Amino acid sequence: MSTVNLVYFSWVRERIGKGEEMLDLPADVVTVADLIAHLKTRGEEYEAAFEHQNVIRAAINQEHVDHAEPIAGAREIALFPPMTGG
Repeated sequence: MSTVNLVYFSWVRERIGKGEEMLDLPADVVTVADLIAHLKTRGEEYEAAFEHQNVIRAAINQEHVDHAEPIAGAREIALFPPMTGG
């Protein structure tokens, strides 16, 4: 089990109700996609935040990654909706 700092932005943060948290991850959580699936099991607020998980963007240690990216060794994982504006 590894511990990682999760940081949430925009409406992901609003739906969960917190901006960040330290979380112990089970051994079977090895990719960003696994992490999102795991988070969805943590309660209604997480389920609502990650309902459309395909639009969620992720960054590991402040580098943008796709959902297939392994999270081993990550100190910080940020999860956020697509960027908008111009």
